[in-house]
Amino acid sequence: MTGDLGPWTENSRRGMVQDRPWTALWRSRDLIWYFAVRDVKLRYRQAVLGAIWVLAQPVASVVVFTLVFSRLAGVSSQGVPYPVFALVGMVSWTYFSTSVTAGGQVLVANASLVSKVYFPRMAAPAAALLSPGVDLAVSLVLVEIATVVYGVGPTWRLLAAPLWLLLMVATALGAAFWLSALNVRYRDVQHAVGPVLQVLLFASPVAYAATALSGWQELLYAVNPMVGVIGLGRWSFLGTPWPGWQLLVSVVSAGVLLASGAAYFNRAQRSFADVI
Repeated sequence: MTGDLGPWTENSRRGMVQDRPWTALWRSRDLIWYFAVRDVKLRYRQAVLGAIWVLAQPVASVVVFTLVFSRLAGVSSQGVPYPVFALVGMVSWTYFSTSVTAGGQVLVANASLVSKVYFPRMAAPAAALLSPGVDLAVSLVLVEIATVVYGVGPTWRLLAAPLWLLLMVATALGAAFWLSALNVRYRDVQHAVGPVLQVLLFASPVAYAATALSGWQELLYAVNPMVGVIGLGRWSFLGTPWPGWQLLVSVVSAGVLLASGAAYFNRAQRSFADVI
């Protein structure tokens, strides 16, 4: 077969019809689990302080945000103590940014495996989202302790936490599909991810409330799926006001990101073995 880069061979199972993206993900769940366990073991094998490092980043960020945004700028925290307000935002953001960074680089990091062995390619970026889940679980323990200390939870709204997690994972997976596929063909993508995430951090309501905007600006702002993720997380964990239509816009945006990312990845993966 031929393509834009000349002759290439599709690395797939011979004589078998290619699975649909979501079917391939489901059938490769054992492989996803294996990749995830391997990543966790490699990450913590020589980590002396373990969970302390996991908690250090959100705690340090919350301290800085409290000094800058709460004490100096007087940013509203929607009726809850600012430290827990910022903590929920930072925990959500840390999982998203870590997952997107790892997922975007996973195919290039396993180039020899991709070029020599057939396996459902979607399993790689999907597995990259599970390893940061360990850090997320540890961070959520800190969130629950902080809510008790500040007297803001938990309440029945905590039952919505699985929906918050599902929306966050869907957003990260959609971005990981796009970035991992693009990074195979354009290697400078991996260098752009860091600066883009830095900008997106301040374009997301991590350290402030999404209600700071109004009108068409608020609508445009809600297109960022992390607006809905963080708003739903704060409503669930802290009892802040319901995010309303902002959440609906973010859910639609996350769905479009996930569906388009899966479609592009599925089309691009046919030449991964030769391009990588």
